[in-house]
Amino acid sequence: MFGLGGRWDKTVDVIVIGTGGAGLTAAIAAHDNGASVLLLEKSQLVGGTTAVSGGVVWVPNNPHMKEVGVDDSSEAAFGYIRRLADGRSDDALIRTFVETAPAMISYLEENTPLRFAALEHYPDYHPEFEGGRPGGRSLDAGLFESESLGEWKDKLRKSPVFGMTPMTVAEATSWNVFSNPLGLPFGKLAERAKQQIISSGASLVAGLLKGCLDRGVDPQLGVRATSLIEKDGAVVGIEIERDGQTLRYRAKKGVVLATGGFEWSAKLVNQFLGGELTHPNSPPTNTGDGLEMAMRLGADLGNMSEAWWCPSVVIPGEEYDGIGLNRGDFAIRSLPHSIIVNRQGKRFVNEAHNYNDMVKPFFDFDPVAYDRPNLPCWLILDHQFVEKYALVTAMPGMQTPDWVTRADTLEALSQTLGVDTDGLKQSITRFNTFATEGADPDFRRGESVYDHFYGDPNHEPNPNLGTIEHAPFYALRVYPGAIGTKGGPRTDAHGRVLRVGDTPIPGLYAAGNVAAGVTGPGYPGAGATIGMAMTWGFISGKHAAKL
Repeated sequence: MFGLGGRWDKTVDVIVIGTGGAGLTAAIAAHDNGASVLLLEKSQLVGGTTAVSGGVVWVPNNPHMKEVGVDDSSEAAFGYIRRLADGRSDDALIRTFVETAPAMISYLEENTPLRFAALEHYPDYHPEFEGGRPGGRSLDAGLFESESLGEWKDKLRKSPVFGMTPMTVAEATSWNVFSNPLGLPFGKLAERAKQQIISSGASLVAGLLKGCLDRGVDPQLGVRATSLIEKDGAVVGIEIERDGQTLRYRAKKGVVLATGGFEWSAKLVNQFLGGELTHPNSPPTNTGDGLEMAMRLGADLGNMSEAWWCPSVVIPGEEYDGIGLNRGDFAIRSLPHSIIVNRQGKRFVNEAHNYNDMVKPFFDFDPVAYDRPNLPCWLILDHQFVEKYALVTAMPGMQTPDWVTRADTLEALSQTLGVDTDGLKQSITRFNTFATEGADPDFRRGESVYDHFYGDPNHEPNPNLGTIEHAPFYALRVYPGAIGTKGGPRTDAHGRVLRVGDTPIPGLYAAGNVAAGVTGPGYPGAGATIGMAMTWGFISGKHAAKL
């Protein structure tokens, strides 16, 4: 490997690769602990997966929970996460997260422009489990005046889905954005947009970016790390490609991988994932660069068969970064007058369940037919839905777009889709009985407080259940998507990457979706992926700087 006696194009203490929540937090932590920091980004925009998300940060026992009257404890959070991890995580790492995440949030509030608010009514994804909470653990970074970034405001990645209208999550909830889309204060939102005020993931990233810029840590964009440079068993630098050049950067204390997941690499997805991931929701730059670099050094791997799953829908012709845009569906499937069926016309899941867990039945396998009976699948809606709720980008009262399949009868709809007609009619007849009675004994839709979050609070007797009986009928294909993968090199409590045998690779750290997920297959609550990423970025940056 390239050694210290060779030519280095740049030398710093700590190199951070990636500018999502993990990388930006790592850069701040490393700088504030005395290190010189080089922050690199593969794309031409800052923000990674964090920037295209809702920007919520899940932190149990956080300092703002008492402000909204929700009690919490480290022990409650530990037990809750441990159950969701299903034996596929290290208790010590769960404990480290629970104990460190609140301090991370407090540190950023004291040392960056970020200010968080606890979301009182945003439940954990399993609030009924022991240790779960009906709200308060998910934090919103609020609004951000992007003009304060100067020339960097145009280099900030923004979501094509979240944050198109600048509102906080608390505002969106109070305005019933999902169930009453025409009731928003459009004048206020237009004025905010005119003032270049941003929200959601872009707001969170902007606050972290401003923290880096204030410290003189300016990201280098369009830089792709291609390999780690090792000497005597320790990582001492990286090799990068920029503008057609190959350069070598030395890291005297450590390299932090924060490069995101591998969901856009067909090779790695086919090699590792247990489910068929076809429509990722993250930036297409997430091709597993950090994972492959760590693998070449003999890193031990964990949680490789899992992702932060999310059902996706597609509007033909939409693109993001030159690739077809996949939109995660959070609300349509949860609102009344909608169900999801497979090609037999049968329901197979609680449609309103959290997006990570509700996708897993998509991958059920029939060993005799040797196929997955729940793929393909479709959202089925009736005219009651389109009269009241938004259908992706189509607002109530608008003409139904051509990309939505429409028919005047269920028979005609099923024939167009290639779905079993009798199965579909039987499923809808059965579901309509549940909707009228207000309970779903088949899949328990509408029982959990979480289900209600995306439902219609003004619909009775159940905010998630409504009959499907008024023609015309509509269908929209649902695809297996993911916010990102959650498998990668295993790390210790300091964020150091481990070799097989549990010995750390000196000088190498990993945080965020590039690393083995601490929650195993589970997803504790809104913003858990970002909360984990920022916490391990905080841990990694601080530890690397103090070497």
